[in-house]
Amino acid sequence: MADTWLVTGCSSGLGKNLATVALEQGKQVVVTARDVRKLTEFAEKWPKSARILPLDVNDATNVRKAVDAAIEYFGKIDVLVNNAGYCLRGAVEECTMEEIRKEFDTNFFGAVRTIQAVLPHMRKARHGMIINFSSIAALSTSEGSAFYGAAKCAVEGMSDGLRKEVRPLGIKVMVVEPGPFKTDFFYRSIDVNTNDIADYAETAGKRKVRLENPEDSGIGGWGDVRKAAKVIIRAAESPEPPFRLLLGSLAVRMGEKFAAERAREVESWKWLSVQTDMEEA
Repeated sequence: MADTWLVTGCSSGLGKNLATVALEQGKQVVVTARDVRKLTEFAEKWPKSARILPLDVNDATNVRKAVDAAIEYFGKIDVLVNNAGYCLRGAVEECTMEEIRKEFDTNFFGAVRTIQAVLPHMRKARHGMIINFSSIAALSTSEGSAFYGAAKCAVEGMSDGLRKEVRPLGIKVMVVEPGPFKTDFFYRSIDVNTNDIADYAETAGKRKVRLENPEDSGIGGWGDVRKAAKVIIRAAESPEPPFRLLLGSLAVRMGEKFAAERAREVESWKWLSVQTDMEEA
């Protein structure tokens, strides 16, 4: 029987392409989004292997209904992909608590909701995989995106603990850290704070924009979303998947830089760090 994937945030970008490639490879896919009108092409192309369901990760009741409907239709969920999310742009001092909570509610608590809804079924099967989308922002967060990076760091910390809890139950966890991809993320998935403080104009202020053309961002090293989907599936189906999967050459360079800088810092300051140890009696 084909594997069944449940993917959140399939209306565009990486989620849409991941669902598409999985279906092309013969998998069964629960294709979800807040607005299912954007998913009609899936039902038309794959009437039997694609199940279209509304899913708002901010609504716990809706999440559980979607998971129950997926189980009823396919009988199982082998892979859960937490892709839904967006980026709040604004300086730490500028952003309101309401904006910050909303950012975490979608990017972090949204993933927690789907995980908690799916895990009882995976535990019963003693089989499954959870793929949580993070970002290179968890490695190095740009000015103006502090809360997006913080939410992604929270996703990674939660995922690290989760994988140790579910590994003995036959369930695997993988975190995906994408670099830049030419999607509508830079326009549709950007929420810009409007509280402009002049002192941040040259830092966070320059990033408080929504771009219809992602190339206007000045970022290089763009990735191909279809290739990314194939890479994610290949890694997920490996006998020993990585815990963290970087996507793209830029992401790899950032990962290497992060690891090297952290190692240098540990080495430079360990003489002071170890001075907190208790003396042996």
